[in-house]
Amino acid sequence: MAKIDLRNPPNEFPDIVGAKPESPILASFRPFIPARARLHELTPLPLIIGTLLGMIFGASSLYLVLKVGLTVSASIPVAVISITIFRLLFKFGLRDSTILENNIVQTAGSAGESIAFGLGVTMPAIMILGFDLEITRVMLVAILGGLIGILMMIPLRRALIVQQHGYLKYPEGTACAEVLKAAASAESRDAAHAGDAVARAAADEAVSGGKIIIGGFAIGFIYYSLQQIFKIMKEVPEKILTKPFQGASISLENNPALLGVGYIIGPRISSLMMAGGVLSYLVLIPAIKFFGSAGTLPLPPETAHSIADMSVEQIQKGYILYIGAGAVAAAGIISLFRSIPLIWHGLKGGLADLRRSGTVRENLPRTDQDLSMKWVLGGIIALLIVMMIAPQLNLRFNFLGAILIVAFGFLFVLVSSRLTGEVGSSSCPTSGMMIATLLLTCLIFLAIGWTAPPYFVTALSIGGIVCIASSNGGTISQDLKTGFLVGSTPKSQQIAILIGTLASCIILGPILMKLNQSGTVYVPVAGNADFAFPQGFHADPADYLKDSNGQPKRERLSGAQSGADPNDYFVYHKTNTDNAPAGRYLVNNDGVPVYLADPGINGVYDKRPDGSNVQKFTAPKATLVSYIIKGILGGKLPWGLVLLGVFIAVVLELSGVSALAFAVGVYLPISTSAPVYAGGMVRWLVDRYTRHKHASTQLTEDQLVAEGDKSNGVLLSSGYIAGGTLAGVLFAFLAIPMKERLEAFEGWATAHNPFFNGPHADLLALIPFIALCVLLYVVGRELLLAPKPEKIRKR
Repeated sequence: MAKIDLRNPPNEFPDIVGAKPESPILASFRPFIPARARLHELTPLPLIIGTLLGMIFGASSLYLVLKVGLTVSASIPVAVISITIFRLLFKFGLRDSTILENNIVQTAGSAGESIAFGLGVTMPAIMILGFDLEITRVMLVAILGGLIGILMMIPLRRALIVQQHGYLKYPEGTACAEVLKAAASAESRDAAHAGDAVARAAADEAVSGGKIIIGGFAIGFIYYSLQQIFKIMKEVPEKILTKPFQGASISLENNPALLGVGYIIGPRISSLMMAGGVLSYLVLIPAIKFFGSAGTLPLPPETAHSIADMSVEQIQKGYILYIGAGAVAAAGIISLFRSIPLIWHGLKGGLADLRRSGTVRENLPRTDQDLSMKWVLGGIIALLIVMMIAPQLNLRFNFLGAILIVAFGFLFVLVSSRLTGEVGSSSCPTSGMMIATLLLTCLIFLAIGWTAPPYFVTALSIGGIVCIASSNGGTISQDLKTGFLVGSTPKSQQIAILIGTLASCIILGPILMKLNQSGTVYVPVAGNADFAFPQGFHADPADYLKDSNGQPKRERLSGAQSGADPNDYFVYHKTNTDNAPAGRYLVNNDGVPVYLADPGINGVYDKRPDGSNVQKFTAPKATLVSYIIKGILGGKLPWGLVLLGVFIAVVLELSGVSALAFAVGVYLPISTSAPVYAGGMVRWLVDRYTRHKHASTQLTEDQLVAEGDKSNGVLLSSGYIAGGTLAGVLFAFLAIPMKERLEAFEGWATAHNPFFNGPHADLLALIPFIALCVLLYVVGRELLLAPKPEKIRKR
């Protein structure tokens, strides 16, 4: 039972203190759990569960951002899973969790998603540029960015979350608070004096939602595992057209996670992505094939094949990727410029709020207690020292670089938090702020002459830290808003997200490395038509990568090809496309290239020399980052193709269409955009039904959108995403040690499974995917569930 101090009556006790309230909304506000109540909050089990869920959803988000450049918010799914787990434990005789404990679970669990986004859009660019992605650098960047985001948000909490209550909405944080309040335990309801009957029915509804997420997780995990391991169906059904439309193709990746992403992001964004894919695969590639087939020589940047001899995949990788990257870069920069008024407004408003927050009285109530400013200042000083001495950042005793990180970090954490409060996480221009950081950093480096290749990694590290800090700042703001509404202790939330962040940083670095390694292919140079090194070519030792001692680095083949060649090689970084693709080469003692180390992230070769398939990740945002670095510091890009993409984005913007989602579709394979589009169309059908259902209730547009966002289809989609992506992560870990077994499964499926191979495999493989779509539609319309009581629906 909650302990309540009866000496402070509810109507007289000031739950919110600090600066004098500036709005009647804040003056009349009372949290769900009053400050005088003492409930279980920062206890071990919720912290452990939240941290584990943060790791799971962090891995899921990392997989998604490498696959399609998108992530989805984890707070509400984590909250619903937490409620379900503790309600099940309660049925087995354990104590039910309080609303504050469930809030700790979602706070710690949301950390992984924000860390994954920052890592996924910056660190793979190091590999794309041909450098080594060291695990220590990845983990250091993740930890520094995560900690800066947390430390910067502690002094901003009162200014943005408390003083701006009623003005900054923080939509995802508010929605998560409603989920937690609806499923509050009996002890929590007693502390809040809530109506038992209504709250109990709402709690049962939340538990039902948890079962839907867990069911979707099981379906997504089993579906994708069976596909990847046992090859029960073709992964990418496709149709390649012939004359008179030679080079055109349509395809669809059989992936439940991408279907779930499409449902959550909705019909408009998914349609724009699909439109970009249609432009690439049904316009640009056929046009290149039509006009280029007359030539017999390779057309740069391609160096080995004529267009007449190139497949659809080769044209996409040789030309369309540059066009798509140019479109993404231009759309991102345009988005940034369009966001400048918002960013400036957020900066001015945030600094003004911070100045107005005033001095804080001692003996604050529980709901207004933050971590001490001593920890904040001490932490920032410690981070500055680490940044200046850590060799991985190449900022040894470089005060300018460290100050840039802290200054950009504070600026964009402030802006990210403010904009998240106004427009929500999904509309906050985090990518634009990351682009701004990189552009400013690169221009500063260019001005002072830091243009050598090692500074590419330095610029990326700075951008990665700031991007993670900005992303984490927005996520923390949503969590703190949830805590503010339910009446949690800010200090407890800040400790929880510190622990969740550090745990996610520890696990996401190795996962990123493993996803890359599982798809890395060592392509032999000798006798391969893709390479045209001139007779007697020798790599310049100055371009060899160096180890931590400054000596030329030596390396063996690793992963699935480790047994093919036991020799050590120097690692040569080729920065241009003359005679052979740019990238990371292994060269012998004479400087002769022997292998191209084609990475799993943004690599080109999807088959090993023995013919076995590998899974590649397109990482569109990381590619954009690498192009910014190469364009400003390196000055080496196929600018003709890049500018084609730039003006595609310009045409869209002039037509009144937001170009970023379209540009991502141009860059991605159409097989990736197609399942996202299918999910968006299912959401469109469900939303049409929802609008018709509520036609007589006169709901506003925002209320109708909220109804759709709370639907069971969103919960099932969250399960699809978590299950499918984690199956993909697990497969990446098993692909190398189980290589022979997996090849045996694939051989059997090729010979005996008509869903995987055969004249009708492309059509038959669509049947299970259509079944997933039908199930998503049925659950979204709640056709399998009893109707909810009207009073609960309105609540």
